This record gives sequence, C-alpha cells and structure tokens, in this order.
Amino acid sequence: MDLLRFITAGSVDDGKSTLIGRLLYDSKSILIDQLEAIEKQSKNREEGEIDLALLTDGLRAEREQGITIDVAYKYFSTPKRKFIIADAPGHIQYTRNMVTGASNSDLAIILIDARNGVVEQTRRHSIIASLLSIPHVVIAINKMDLVDYSQDVYNNIVIDYAKVAKATGLKDVKYIPISALQGDNIVERSANISWYEGGSLLEILENTEVQKDLNYKDARFPVQYVIRPQTEELHDYRGYAGKIISGVYKVGDAVVALPSGLKTKISGIEINGKPTEEAHVPQSVTLLLKDDIDISRGDIIVKEDSLPKTEQELEALVCWMDSKPLVPGNKYLLQLNSRVVRAVVKNIEYKLNVNTLEKDHSPGQAELNDVFRAVIKTASPLSFDRYDELRENGGAILIDETSNVTVGACMIQ
Repeated sequence: MDLLRFITAGSVDDGKSTLIGRLLYDSKSILIDQLEAIEKQSKNREEGEIDLALLTDGLRAEREQGITIDVAYKYFSTPKRKFIIADAPGHIQYTRNMVTGASNSDLAIILIDARNGVVEQTRRHSIIASLLSIPHVVIAINKMDLVDYSQDVYNNIVIDYAKVAKATGLKDVKYIPISALQGDNIVERSANISWYEGGSLLEILENTEVQKDLNYKDARFPVQYVIRPQTEELHDYRGYAGKIISGVYKVGDAVVALPSGLKTKISGIEINGKPTEEAHVPQSVTLLLKDDIDISRGDIIVKEDSLPKTEQELEALVCWMDSKPLVPGNKYLLQLNSRVVRAVVKNIEYKLNVNTLEKDHSPGQAELNDVFRAVIKTASPLSFDRYDELRENGGAILIDETSNVTVGACMIQ
C-alpha cells in the first residue's frame, strides 16, 4: 500500500481543521476515545454539534483563539492508501510553518472560502506550493452551503484561480466544491452539488498518482550509517545503509562516492538483511561495494552516468524561519540529507515578494518569514541537484550552530 503526504493551507477561518476533522470522521479514522473527548469538549463550548476542528487544533492557544498556529500532523488510511496530513497555519506570520509542512508533501489542498474568493493568502500559499515544487494541487472551494451551493460562484472562483495557477506555474491543478462543516463532497459525492461531475475529495486523494513523480533515472543514495559488525563470521563485512531517494541500483553497477569522487562497483544489495539483485526509490537498503574505499555518513553514492554537482558554493531560495535577522556574513550549519557542513551566507541577491513575485534587489538583511535568494559558501564540498529537478537532493536546511535550531529552509537553484 503506497503513501500520500498532503498539506492543507488557506486563510484563517477557511475551514482547514474542520476539513481534516470531517475527513477523519467520515472515513471512520477516529478512535472511540478521541470521539468521546471531542464530544465532551464540544459540549463544554456549547456549540451543540461535534467540533471536528478539535481533532487537529491540538494546542490550547489554538483552541482558545480558534486558529491554527503550529503544523498539526494526522495519520489515517483507507483500503486503497495510507495518508499523512499536515494542517498548516493560515496567518501570514506563520508562513514558515507552511514551508515546513509542505517540504515533503506530494499534494497540497488549498482552501478558498466561497464567500471571499481568491484572497492574498491564497496567492501566497500558491506561490509557496510552486516554489516547493509540490506536484499536485487541489483547490477546495469550501463553505458552499453558505452560498446556496451556487455553481456560478464556484465557476467564477475557478476562473480567478486559473490566473493564479498560470502565473505561479502550477501544473496539475484540480478543483472541487465542498462544505467541510456539512460533509459535502468530502468522502462521498454530495446530492447538494449535483452539477459537479468530479469525484469526492477522498476519491481524488486516493487516486492521485504519486509513483509517476518518483525519479527512477538519477540514482542518489545518501549514506546514513556504515555497518561494521567486526564479528568472526562477518569479519570483513562493510555495508552502507540508507534510503534510495531516487533512481535504481543493481548489483554490478559502476558507482561514484561523492564528494571524494572515488569509483567502485556494487557487489551486493541487501533489503532487511536479505540479498537482492536490484533496489529502487524509495527503498531502504544496504549497499556492499567491491572495493574498500573511504565512505562515511553524509557521503552520497551515485551512478557514473548521472552525476550531481559537487561544489563549495551554491545559490538557493531560502525561507527564513528565525526571529533573529539573517545578515550576509553570518555562519551556520547546512544540512542536505545526512550530510552536515559549515556554511556562510555570502550575500542576499534579492528578496521575493510572495504576493506579487516582485524582487527587491537591495534587501540588506532577511527577516522572519522572508523568502530570498542567497549565495551560500560551504567549508567542504557538497553534492547536490537543483530543487526543481530533484527536490529530494536539492532541499537543505540552515541550522544555528549554537542552539541547534533550524533557521532556514533552502531550495537549491
């Protein structure tokens, strides 16, 4: 059974948490004790009906204010597929949280309030989805019950959003009219929206193809751990454990260990301790190599026919997540997959206005939630791909060395 990671985003009060609660509730993915707890809390709030948003608004501050502050993760499954949901904040000041939740998502659900149409946050979230190269986008036009399930209202929003999708370069975009509160078109097709000919939201989620998004061409295997049992029966055993993030590996393949550039061949592949002739993305494996070369955690094993860049200077689009401003010359740790290197931000080329896509070429410094393009120099070579070509090996983070806190999300250009 495959897995779909998706994120929900939208403006405040667009109904993100209620949508997820409805999805879990109607798909019977709520445990009895969870249901009893939210029924009790709903009665305490004297709202009469079950408040499904309580399933995802886990922080007390969120419940008291009726907003989502942090990214709430939920897990559920149907007979067809497993799902991981990230419920992202709607407030502008929490844009960084959406970037965190969207960085590994296969699909984004962007909610639009049918009464308000396309607003500033709709454009902001669409631009972020585009920058993060999320391959699939679903535009859920919510609260259709409050506009009498009007097809004209729906069509006008679709026309308006199509302009946003074209401007931001989003490709696979689907539209669906829903009411999260009433359950229209969430798990089952709604009789109230008979003019809509597509499937329900759950049907879209179940049938979105994610396997075709995997890169089987460019082989990338970041080493996470070197296995050296050093027992009598496995005296000379040396295995390199990790997850294949793209491509296919076969016994006998000529490979290169980067950043050293040392060449060898694959002598064996193991999955769960059992030998196999071939492995592919996204399997976790152990590679055995013909030659005893120096490879450690953080190195990446690739095939000779498709090499990534290996350099000490790179350009990246960065979303700044720290309350302390970034000033050119500041030093950080940069982590790409399992490799961590010291780095310095040489300069900020421009700051991007995520509402208009205009560029400010003289920003001086970057503030919390800013998105900007920067030149980063690393203390040792780094092997990477462009984010828009292979985001599994093109997405990195900047870490404050003192506090060990992530301060920036990088999309290598």
